[in-house]
Amino acid sequence: MILANAFCIVLLVDEMLRSLAGPPPVPAVPPVPMDCVRATELCAADPGCSSRYRTLRQCLAGRDRNTLLANRECQLALGVLQESPLERCRCKRGMKKELQCLQIYWSIHLGLAEGEEFYEASPYEPVTSRLSDIFRLASIFSGMDPATTSKSNHCLDAAKACNLNDNCKRLRSGYISTCSRELSATEPCSRRKCHKALRQFFDRVPGEFTFRLLFCSCRDPACAERRRQTIVPSCSYEDKEKPNCLDLRGACRADHLCRSRLADFHTNCQATFQSLTNCPGDNFQACLGSYAGLIGFDITPNYVDASTTSITISPWCSCKGSGNMEEECEKFLRDFTENPCLRNAIQAFGNGTDVNLAPKIPNPAVTAPPKVEKSPVLPDDVNDSNTAYDTSVISTCTSLQEQGLKPNQSKEQSLCYSQAQLTTDVMPDQKTFMDPKAGSSRQRESRILLLIPILIPVLGL
Repeated sequence: MILANAFCIVLLVDEMLRSLAGPPPVPAVPPVPMDCVRATELCAADPGCSSRYRTLRQCLAGRDRNTLLANRECQLALGVLQESPLERCRCKRGMKKELQCLQIYWSIHLGLAEGEEFYEASPYEPVTSRLSDIFRLASIFSGMDPATTSKSNHCLDAAKACNLNDNCKRLRSGYISTCSRELSATEPCSRRKCHKALRQFFDRVPGEFTFRLLFCSCRDPACAERRRQTIVPSCSYEDKEKPNCLDLRGACRADHLCRSRLADFHTNCQATFQSLTNCPGDNFQACLGSYAGLIGFDITPNYVDASTTSITISPWCSCKGSGNMEEECEKFLRDFTENPCLRNAIQAFGNGTDVNLAPKIPNPAVTAPPKVEKSPVLPDDVNDSNTAYDTSVISTCTSLQEQGLKPNQSKEQSLCYSQAQLTTDVMPDQKTFMDPKAGSSRQRESRILLLIPILIPVLGL
């Protein structure tokens, strides 16, 4: 009898353990976004989705969000499409049907937006490659030995490398010719054709060539001026008067392609103080690629001068006449003129450095380097070198961490945290989160332990 009772108790405990354990958890796989053209094709094959999509497009025609939400049919259509692939679809830069894809994207997301947003999410797929890939391919395609070009004009080297590639040479010659062609005494060039030729060049030529032309490092004013002249600014950038920056932004957002490029720039270059480099995801290439994507529109940015000691980028606009919108206008302009992410990315490319995100083990002992006197600005007849700018170099945090040193508290490099500091200093309220599944496992173990005192006397009988 005692053995039978003990056997029943063992079976009962085993059954309890099985019920508590449950099936092994299946890791959630995030949905992979598809391009919006393909998402529309899938929606068209589904009668329910297709009719709701047509309804939503009619709702958005010439109406604002308040009108959209006041109509029940529009609300139902919006709810259905939010659960379809259309809500998560994205586009690829330079894809065959890019404009069509972007039109589909904004037809959905303009209805989802809470009015006019200062920063809009990018409709493009995120960039996963990094500057180190660009450096590797650039050395292969250029056919130049870095040792032989270390003291030369890097912007001139970039032009030579472009001339070695047929596609780069053809498209670069095309936009220079178009943007330099004078039409009349009152019209020095066709700005529209110039912008179109520039877009073709930066969309069809790989970054291994375009980045070297746009972001080459300079210690010589002649080199810096060559860099500034890369996009033929007299036609593509400058104008008789500077328009208001908010008016320029409004005109850009009226065009699906320009709106998408501006949103992509804000997504990838918006300065953040929760990363080592002030860039989202510490991805320099994503920021530089988004910057290049703005060239060829009225909002085209460029270097404001040929300075060798600082980098200042700006579109051709000002905040005069902004009225009560002046604060918003200044904020928009500062995303170009005082953007530490963009400035760090340009200097990192010019110096041939990228961010190594692998964790570093600090050295046990740190020896402070000797103080180096600032070298004077080189005269015009001295060529460039691969060193950084004299007074505005923003060294990457990675190199400092490898040496176990702390960065200088300068204007450009305001924050440079280790991984531990990012948790304790930047986000002090951040707590160590416990996996809920691991917690439930510990609860099961505690319940099992509670059963042991009950089983011992029973089995002892």
